[in-house]
Amino acid sequence: MMALLSALWFGILTSISPCPLATNIAAVSFLSKKIDHPRMVLWSGLAYALGRMTAYVVLGIIIISSLAGVPSVANFLQKYMNKILGFLLIIVGLFLMDILRLNFSGFALSGKHQNKLAESGVLGSFALGVIFALSFCPISAALFFGSLIPLAVNSNFGIVFPFIYGIGTGLPVLIFAVGISLGVHSMAHWFNKVARLEIYMRKVTGAIFILVGIYYIWAYIVSTLHV
Repeated sequence: MMALLSALWFGILTSISPCPLATNIAAVSFLSKKIDHPRMVLWSGLAYALGRMTAYVVLGIIIISSLAGVPSVANFLQKYMNKILGFLLIIVGLFLMDILRLNFSGFALSGKHQNKLAESGVLGSFALGVIFALSFCPISAALFFGSLIPLAVNSNFGIVFPFIYGIGTGLPVLIFAVGISLGVHSMAHWFNKVARLEIYMRKVTGAIFILVGIYYIWAYIVSTLHV
């Protein structure tokens, strides 16, 4: 249960991290333009959130199934995953705390193409969600590939993890879309306020990652060494 909650938190943290947050703010801003059509706002927001979820679920299932489907890889992971996980958690934690950085920006869709997709209605919003989800940047890549995938591979219910993670990434936009559809005009403003908390939540999560990583290294490597 704790692992599934962690997957949900990774998704939420991904959604409000700087790079994905910029795309989500763009989506919320577009939805705000349709304030006179609350039902369209709701459906577009739902489609966008589902697009993000679908992208992560499909990608996660492909990766997890591929790793589990190769006997040599599966045996290697089963034997060494806990030992590797400690180092992975520490590295991801350092990224979350901005101690490690990469000058990398994910795939960028031009504003013209964003508007074109968004103006295409529900299907366009869904496609926009898929594209934005796959526009990985360092933080989102670290959370997805460095945290979620190892967590899923190390569990008997690994396929469920990308789905839970996808829900987490779509929740913020969906919540604000519902707010806009109900006539809460300042939702985009509140979205920006939530963004200010992201740095604190991310750094606390990073510190926890590092501590858990140290524990894994101690429990599965150091304590097994014979002097």
